[in-house]
Amino acid sequence: MQSAYTVLILLMLVSVSKLLGRIIPLPLPLVQIGAGALLAWPTLGLHVALDPELFLFLFLPPLLFSDGWRIPKREFWKLRGPILTMAVGLVLFTVVGAGYFIHWILPSIPLPVAFALAAVLSPTDAVAVSAITQNRLPTPMMHMLQGEALMNDASGLVTFKFALVAAITGAFSLAQASVAFVLVAVGGLAIGVALSWLVGRLRAWMIARGWDDPATHVVFMLLLPFAAYVLAERLGASGILSAVAAGMMQSWLDLLPRQTSTRLLNRSVWSLLEFAFNGLIFLLLGLQLPDIIKAVASHESSLWPTLLWRCLDVVAIFLVLVALRFIWVQCIWRLIGVLRRWRGKGELVELPNARSAWLMTVGGVRGAVTLAGVMSVPLLISAGVGFPERDLLIFIAAGVILLSLVTACVALPVLLRGVAKSPDDALRHEVQQAWKLTAEAAIRALEAEEVVEANQAQDAAQDAAHASLATELKARLMAEYRHQLEVFNDNAEAQALAEQMDLLERRLRVKALRAQRLELYNLRRHDQIGDDVLREVLGELDLSEANLGQVK
Repeated sequence: MQSAYTVLILLMLVSVSKLLGRIIPLPLPLVQIGAGALLAWPTLGLHVALDPELFLFLFLPPLLFSDGWRIPKREFWKLRGPILTMAVGLVLFTVVGAGYFIHWILPSIPLPVAFALAAVLSPTDAVAVSAITQNRLPTPMMHMLQGEALMNDASGLVTFKFALVAAITGAFSLAQASVAFVLVAVGGLAIGVALSWLVGRLRAWMIARGWDDPATHVVFMLLLPFAAYVLAERLGASGILSAVAAGMMQSWLDLLPRQTSTRLLNRSVWSLLEFAFNGLIFLLLGLQLPDIIKAVASHESSLWPTLLWRCLDVVAIFLVLVALRFIWVQCIWRLIGVLRRWRGKGELVELPNARSAWLMTVGGVRGAVTLAGVMSVPLLISAGVGFPERDLLIFIAAGVILLSLVTACVALPVLLRGVAKSPDDALRHEVQQAWKLTAEAAIRALEAEEVVEANQAQDAAQDAAHASLATELKARLMAEYRHQLEVFNDNAEAQALAEQMDLLERRLRVKALRAQRLELYNLRRHDQIGDDVLREVLGELDLSEANLGQVK
């Protein structure tokens, strides 16, 4: 029962922290870390023991799956060059540079372990940046940060696992590691795509046979990231990349026409899951802070001098991470600018290069993935032998997360000062174009329905008055100004006629909405609109259809 009480208390705190975040002018992760630390204060004394493997398995797959699902694919492809250089090149640059620095400043940390720590410090959190900047960043820059956060979650954690293996076994070969990295990465991507495709085919087969209960399909979606992760790990591939690939693939397969209720429930469930899991991770960090501090200073005679030196170590490591990121961003930014001008294209963003580089540098906030990764470091390196400096690794990671959040809170508003929040004209134009084309598709579907029903009326010799009523109803429906029918009537015949008209209206509305949805999918397949436009318009269409209720 104690475990159940602890879970309920943590979930309640996640909800309360969201409300406090509206009052306290701090990012939500900092509020949640503070709440966790307060709860772990000796007077309250809540303690949560974490199993590293369970922590990694429970939190990472669904969060990475959700990131893969939501990433705007078209924008990701357009910015693939900058994103890949940041997500892969910068990770390797950080692992080497920061790894050697960590080993130099803290010789008690073996070099492979230092590389592992640098790797787990590489993943960034674009959600925290969006919350801090209030969406004032230029759209291409925000897309780059989102794409980098998605890809470096995978590349950083895969590198982290390789470094852990080298630390545990004591053997490392660059050539073998490079080949193994490619095989593990490609294998993870292939397994995630294949499993997601199979689940999509299974769901389509179920829906075609009328097995379209939304709860059943949402449970499949909840289990998919865990299944992708476990299957890939069992086959020796990357479970992390498998979960990301499964999410990206599923976003394409989630467009079946007869999934309105499922999509609505799925969005709500995943929004709740993301909110709860992200909040729990930062709460758990706050809960672990007292134990982390005690463990770091447990072998020293005095607490405060040791803690002060360790904090200085954290600041030094954070500054090196910032410097490495700035150097990489500045060099890559200039290189991309030269290449784009050589190819006759404009700049990626409208801000000066120096400000853009600093925004991208400070925007590299560390978050939930870094914490989840470092918490997964094994307790023992072998039977009876503890992992070297595990408590110090967690302390450094926690300190870097806090420093990156605080720095972003202070620096990003200053860097964005004088930068007006310009409306995204391209996005608004795409949304308007999508609504226009989907409305035209609905009208065409209704016109075709009119011809079909006219033929059926002629074959069945229906009453002329009824056919006239249906024609008038369709015309008013296409204009979207039809008023509600009066169904509460004492006359049984009039009430039956009103119910018949209501059912006919609902059927026609559903047909028009489904025609709009199919046209929307067609626009996305031909890259005429992006994923963000697709989600916005599709969400409104699904809500409109859900409001009509079940139509037989």
